[in-house]
Amino acid sequence: MDILVCIKRVPDISGRITLDDSATDIDDRSLGHTMSAHEECAVELAIQTAADTSGSVTVLTLGPAEAVEQLRAAVAVGAKDGILIETDDLSAFGPEDIASIIGDIVRDRAEQGQTFDLVLLGNDAADTGDFQVGIRLAYDLDYPVLTGISTLHAVEGAGAGDAGAGGPGSGGPGVEARGIGPSGTEIFSLELPAVIAVQEGGVDPRYPSITGRMKAKKARITEYDAPEPGTGNPRIGLELPPETTSSVTILGEGPDAAPALVDILEEIGVIRS
Repeated sequence: MDILVCIKRVPDISGRITLDDSATDIDDRSLGHTMSAHEECAVELAIQTAADTSGSVTVLTLGPAEAVEQLRAAVAVGAKDGILIETDDLSAFGPEDIASIIGDIVRDRAEQGQTFDLVLLGNDAADTGDFQVGIRLAYDLDYPVLTGISTLHAVEGAGAGDAGAGGPGSGGPGVEARGIGPSGTEIFSLELPAVIAVQEGGVDPRYPSITGRMKAKKARITEYDAPEPGTGNPRIGLELPPETTSSVTILGEGPDAAPALVDILEEIGVIRS
């Protein structure tokens, strides 16, 4: 099974977050960059599934030249090669544009003799919260799609008519996928080719080995120039949540703090006077 995993270079938002001048994106000038947790899990699932089916994993990203770092990070843990669709203005592309570009790459590779049986993405973008690319890509390719999936594995005889049932179908090779729904675990049997959006939590992404890091430095990264945006980015703006503040009351020092501490414990009902 040959698998394409679409990833995104996103700011490492473990620190303080600010917006850019347009208020439509995160100001990442002073931040490091990484791959989102959803996509790390998608890469891990792809590597496991490809290994079980004697297949391969290709990773793809749309972004600046520096995004090759994230592609090589995926190669370091088991992907075969990468595709960089280069643009210096990622914010100009909306979900419909990105889905169309990925779809064109899938069709172009198919014409060259490389067919991707499965396309994996993160369930949503870690920086902007877009949930649309996976679904729009599936419509563009006319593939079945699942979202919010935590685990998957290859099966024989999967059928689209069994979605939700989890039992074997009458079709060709496929995948059994699991995710958490409103009523608990949901199991789907899906015929290939297909698009699946992965939610973090189902697997633990692996760490790269020294050998993997060395391999990643030499891995083939195919580069394309991004086309002009079609529909453009429809995002109106982002809003930061209000900052939460906390205060600390010093009750005293040493034995002198004991009476105040007793008062607090009585107030919250831990002890009775």
